[in-house]
Order: sequence, then C-alpha cells, then structure tokens
Amino acid sequence: MLLTSKKPSPSFALFWRPFRIYWSGTLPARIGEWADFVILNWAVLQLSRSSLDLGVLNVCRLLPIFLFSWLGGVLADRLSRRQVLAASLLGMAGFTLVIAWLLREPSSLIWLFAAVFVRSIFMAMETTARNAYIADLVPIEALSSAISLHTAALHIGKIIGPAAAGWGLSSLGGVSLLIVYSTMLVIAAFAVLSLEESRPRRPAARPTDGSKGEAIRYIKRTPLVRGLLLLSIIPMTFGFAYSAVTPLLVDALANGDAGDFAVLLSVSSAGALLGTIWLSFRPVEAIGKWLIVSLLAFSLSLLLWIVLFEHWLLCLAAMALAGLTGQLYRTLCRLAIQLVVPDRLRGRVMSIALMDRGFIPLGTLLLTTLAEYVGAKIAGYAMGWLCLLCALAFWRRKELWNISTGGRIWND
Repeated sequence: MLLTSKKPSPSFALFWRPFRIYWSGTLPARIGEWADFVILNWAVLQLSRSSLDLGVLNVCRLLPIFLFSWLGGVLADRLSRRQVLAASLLGMAGFTLVIAWLLREPSSLIWLFAAVFVRSIFMAMETTARNAYIADLVPIEALSSAISLHTAALHIGKIIGPAAAGWGLSSLGGVSLLIVYSTMLVIAAFAVLSLEESRPRRPAARPTDGSKGEAIRYIKRTPLVRGLLLLSIIPMTFGFAYSAVTPLLVDALANGDAGDFAVLLSVSSAGALLGTIWLSFRPVEAIGKWLIVSLLAFSLSLLLWIVLFEHWLLCLAAMALAGLTGQLYRTLCRLAIQLVVPDRLRGRVMSIALMDRGFIPLGTLLLTTLAEYVGAKIAGYAMGWLCLLCALAFWRRKELWNISTGGRIWND
C-alpha cells in the first residue's frame, strides 16, 4: 500500500512521500504541456494565416478528451491506475516526437492535425487516470490539499511554459522545444512507475455496459454530481475557449507576436495560481454559492478583457482576473466531485466530469469561424456574452446554491 506512515500531518499533501514524488516528477511535464500549446498554435497560425485552421488544431487537441475519457476511466477502475498513467505519458512522449518531425519537415497540415489527434487520445486517458490516481496517494484528510497542489502545478506550468516557449521559439526553435517536452513526459512516466502500487481494489474485470450503467445510475440518483456536471459545460464550451481566441486577438488587434501571446497566457495562469493558493489556505464550505458567483465573475472578466484589449496593462489585469475567477470555479467543482464519488466509481465518474473539456472544441470552432467572417473582436464579445447568459440560466437552480461540505464527506 502507498499510505503506511502515520507520522506526517494528514492535512498537507506534500508531507506524504508518494504524492511528493508524483508532484515533483510530473511538474516538468505540466510546464512542457503549455509550452507545446503555444508552439503549435503559433506554428499553425504562421503557416496558414487561417482562423479556421487554428480552430481545427484545437478541435484535434481537445475532441479526443470528449471521445476517449470514458476509456481512460474504465481502465483506471479495472487496471492499475499507476500503470495506465505511465503508459499514457509514454504514448504522449512518442507522438510529441512525431509532431516535432512534422514541423521540421512541414508539408500538409492534415498530417500534423492527425498526429495531434492521436496524441490527444493518450492525453485523454492520462488526464482521467491522473485525476483518479491522486486520491490513491494521500489519505482523505489530505485530498483537498492534494487537489489544490495538483491544480497549482498545472498553473505553474501555464505560467512558466508559455514564457519559456516565447523565449525558446526565437532562440531554439519549436522543434527543439518539443523534443525537450517529450523528455519531460518520459521523466514523469518513470516517476510514476517508481511509486509502489496503490491500495488494492477489486480484481480487474472486463469493462461492460453494466459497469458503465452503474456509473450513470449513480449520477442520475445524485443531484449534487448531476448539477456539477451540467454546470461544468458552460465555461468549457464558451469561456475557456479564450486560450484559442487569444492568438487571433494578439495578431489582429495588437499586431503582437508569440511573446505577447505567451505573456497573456502566463498572466492568466498567475491569476489562476492565486485562486488555487487562496483555496489551499481557506476552507470553503458554501461550495455552491462560490461556484455560481465565481462563474459569473469569470464571465464578466472575459468581457472586460475584450473591452480593454488595446490597453495593454489594463488588458493584463483583466486577464489575471479571468484566470483567478475561472480557477476558483474549476477547483471547487473538481473538489466537490472527488468528495462525492466512491472509490469504486471514481475513475468512471471523473472520466465523465473531465469530458467537459471536450466541449472546448465546439466553442473554439464556433468562435474561430465567427472570427473568420466578422473579426476577432466580435468573436471575443460573443465568447463573454454566451458564457454570461448560460451562467445566468443556472442562477435559480436551488440545488446548486445549497451544495455545502458542512464539514462532512459526501458518499453513498
């Protein structure tokens, strides 16, 4: 079993050696992930000068999360979560090298899109296995800390990664940076494999429609989970497409370059990191209230960001606010789901929850198509207003406002 020591404080995840090894081993991969995002988006924009091609790239990057997260959840419940996670990381590393080779010898974008799509299949399984595996690394008392620290690592990566990409694109080139990212993924895989196997679960069984039905029935009879899943679709479809819209705005409104794009993403992540730190040190019981309020604040901050885009310092401040409020929302949503779902279903239910990212391609495709015909700024306004209107539609959902930990663990 991973959790054998009784000496460390149970409330802080980094006191637990398995989580400490996992966190430090995978942090470089989180940095490389966001460097990769900047490299690919800027490369496609420079190669084709097409908003639609940028939209297709992000569809290929995110659609597999919607299509294959369920497979990752089933594997995480039926097999070793540690081995599923490590295998997924190695698959991502291999196809990152393929993408680097395709950028070194640029030809048709179709092959690049295909390689990104296949790599994202491994990424979908990695994301689900990773979120399910975190609960195996710490006791329940430290789960909130583990989720917050895991989220903090994602945003440390989102701060450093784009900045490193902005510098590296001009000095090393995108191909060299992708090779470094592939190496980081291999290091992360070996860090995971160095851990002991997690606490034993039921013997592996063949995935069946019945296993899927058990998770779906659980969601249907649990209003808390059902409400969280519905609420998560809103910002993912419209609001969180802002990362894909940002390079269009930088290019069209500010005459900027990859460095400006990277700065905006880094500032957004700095705000998100502040939100994560705030949640790490301040327990939140009224989760439902903060979910609704933070989602509305996120929508308004996106609109403010578009209004102020041509005023650089104010634009950066609005971007930081969007990162802060968006992360408050996302972390509370993930924390609530982790506490609600029993261990035997966590992988499958988390795979459904993580499908919310699969709605980003829909929003991205709609917004980039709109930008192609009416301009990037109008597409940006549409993003903010659609997110705000959808959030207001949930304002009167009493069961969401009533979600509260109340100091107890939700379970069946």
